[in-house]
Amino acid sequence: MPRSPLSPSSPIPPLTGPLLVLAAMPEEASPLVARLTGASRLDVPFAGGVAAVRGRLQGTDTVVVTTGIGIAAASAAATWGILTTAPTLVIAAGSCGGLAADVAVGTLVVGETFTYSIADATAFGYAPGQVPGGPERFAAAPVWVDLAEQAAQRADAQAVPGEGRGVRRGLMLSGDAFVTADLAEPMRARFPAAVSADMETTASARTAAALGVPFVALRAISDLCGPAAGQQFHLELDLVAEVSARAVEGLAALLSQG
Repeated sequence: MPRSPLSPSSPIPPLTGPLLVLAAMPEEASPLVARLTGASRLDVPFAGGVAAVRGRLQGTDTVVVTTGIGIAAASAAATWGILTTAPTLVIAAGSCGGLAADVAVGTLVVGETFTYSIADATAFGYAPGQVPGGPERFAAAPVWVDLAEQAAQRADAQAVPGEGRGVRRGLMLSGDAFVTADLAEPMRARFPAAVSADMETTASARTAAALGVPFVALRAISDLCGPAAGQQFHLELDLVAEVSARAVEGLAALLSQG
C-alpha cells in the first residue's frame, strides 16, 4: 500500500557532497536550474551538448548536468559529474515514457531497479536486459527510494488541482530507441514489471554503481501507448520537466533537514 506523503520517512543519510542531478535535454534541466540560488556555470570537458550549473536547491548544494540524449551521452556526463563533484547522491530527472497499465501522462516514477530495454544476451543464459558481466538489475538503495518516493508524493499532493497524476515506484528501462506503440507491446511482454522507459537512466545507474555512489530516479511520464494498440497520449516536455523538478526540489528539501 502506498505510504501517505505526510508519513515518517526513512532516516536521512548525511550529506557528504552535492546532489548531482542529471537531465538529458536543456528543456528538462531548465526548471531545475531556475530553482537554484547562487547558481554558477561549471567548465565541462565536452565539445558540446553538455552543460553543468552549481547552486543551492532548497539549501542543498546541487549540481545540475545536462547530459545529452542516449546511453553513451548519459554515461560520459555522469562519469565526469561524479568524478568532478564527489556527490552524495546521483538523481536522474526529466521525462520518460509510460509502460505500466496503471500510469498516466504526468505520473511521477521513482526508480527502484533499472535495466536495459534492448540488451539481449539470453542465448547465453542471461536475463532479458542483462549485459554480460553485469547484474540482472541495477538497484537503488531502499533508503533513497523511500525518500524519493516521499518527495514525489508530496510534490504530487501539492500540484495544482487536476494536475496530480500519482506516483509509481519500480523498474525503469533504458535503451537507445524511442519507445513507440510498435515497440511497447513486445517490451511489456518481455518486462511485465516495467513502469517506464527512457534513453538514459539505466546507463546513469550503472555509472553510479561502478563508481560507488548512490543513485535514484525521479522522472515524469510524458507519453505512453494506451490500452488500445497505436493509441498515443502526450504532454508537453516543459510541463513534464516541471513535474519532475518539483519532486527533485522536494527531495533536496528533505535532505536539507538531515
